[in-house]
Amino acid sequence: MSITNTDNPLTLFQEWFDRAAETEINEPTAVTLSTATKAGRPSARMVLLKHYDERGFVFYTNLESRKGLELTENPFAALLFHWKSLKRQIRIEGRCELIDDDEADAYFASRDRGSQIGAWASDQSRTMPGRFELEKKIAVFTAKFGIGAVPRPLHWSGYRLLPDNLEFWDDEKFRLHERIVYTKTENLWVTDRLFP
Repeated sequence: MSITNTDNPLTLFQEWFDRAAETEINEPTAVTLSTATKAGRPSARMVLLKHYDERGFVFYTNLESRKGLELTENPFAALLFHWKSLKRQIRIEGRCELIDDDEADAYFASRDRGSQIGAWASDQSRTMPGRFELEKKIAVFTAKFGIGAVPRPLHWSGYRLLPDNLEFWDDEKFRLHERIVYTKTENLWVTDRLFP
């Protein structure tokens, strides 16, 4: 299958993402997020893409987690979608910035109550003496908020990755894969095809 060439990589992303939503058994929004420390030491983990548009790709996290701390030191990151059912992947690179409070509040309010309480109770990425410590904190915050609304903790928000490079990879026979890369120059996208 040949990759359709378009002037805007987000048009192609939308096409592939919609197809993945139809074919992937679990979490077509799951994406590997790679960050690095100021010194360049990398780390990667799975997150869920919650929104994307012309501005970029949004995911949420505890700002005091490892990824949050790394993005504070070094705002450049990469996303990698790999959809096995389609034999396709998309690599996205760029700079991350915090989303605004209104956007974070709106998304947090849409989460189920258990996830909202969990955002308060979990000291994400930090050492936990035992599962009971987490369960105690869940009980404390459940009691604290009672049946009222759970506000978004200040240490929890979202990042938007502002893409400056997207690579689309499509599996082909004999490992002669098709690859097309979009690189942003000022307000234009430059397209190149790559050797497999």
